[in-house]
Amino acid sequence: MKETISLAIIGGSGLYNMPGLTDAEEHNIDTPFGKPSAPIVVGTLEGKRVAFLARHGIGHHILPGEVNYRANLYALKMLGARRVVGVNACGSLREDFAPGHIVIPDQLFDNTRGRVRTFFGEGLAAHVGVADPFCADLSTALEAAVRQTGATVHHGGTFIVIEGPRFSTKAESNTFRAWGMDIIGMTAAPEAFLAREAELCYTVMAHVTDYDVWHVSEAPVTVEMVIKILNQNTAAARQAVRNLVDALLPTRTCGCGHALADAIITHPAAVPPETRKKMDLLVGKYLK
Repeated sequence: MKETISLAIIGGSGLYNMPGLTDAEEHNIDTPFGKPSAPIVVGTLEGKRVAFLARHGIGHHILPGEVNYRANLYALKMLGARRVVGVNACGSLREDFAPGHIVIPDQLFDNTRGRVRTFFGEGLAAHVGVADPFCADLSTALEAAVRQTGATVHHGGTFIVIEGPRFSTKAESNTFRAWGMDIIGMTAAPEAFLAREAELCYTVMAHVTDYDVWHVSEAPVTVEMVIKILNQNTAAARQAVRNLVDALLPTRTCGCGHALADAIITHPAAVPPETRKKMDLLVGKYLK
């Protein structure tokens, strides 16, 4: 099933498809962790193979806490993807990150509850390093790609992920600001952590749609507000993806591709056969 996929895009609110793909094919995939959010579309863009997955499903019917993040990342890995960009809507927790701007964060704070955050378990233990949860190389390349579109982009910042689906209270929003958080959303975690466990390069193109609810001179965030800004930014997001695909080199020089090399603590002989089979795509090379 594997082919050379230069880049996979996980589209969030407002980005539900990737126009311009030629030779496009839909892949309906079953993984050991269930089915992904939607069929994965693989096609050619700028002469390279690109995959697209709608995080919230066709028609946006899956809540942030209902997304099968494990199946999404595993399916992209099955198809041969090695680099993934998550496209997210986010609220700003600081004055200078204004609606319409794009943020490429470099840190992540997981404030979600009840989500499955790992592929591991069932007799196989590992502790992957996520001190820097986003691939620095891919983030730098994405920044350059966004700048080419003329959009205002900020590289750096801490992304706090909340459970949702509701928006924050003013008390919560002001607390997150006091903690030093910069942007707020609902889907970058556990997506980033699972990408690292799958040894995929991962970064986020976060579109600022609002000032959450903390800003005293701005209206509190609404769905209408989010969609309006996302529609304005869609063209820039799609062009940035084109620019990024065109610029990516075929080889990776970062450490994402061997993130599990020193992470697995279970002795290979102790791994149950059914778990070994289930996890072979991710850890088979380390359990020989």
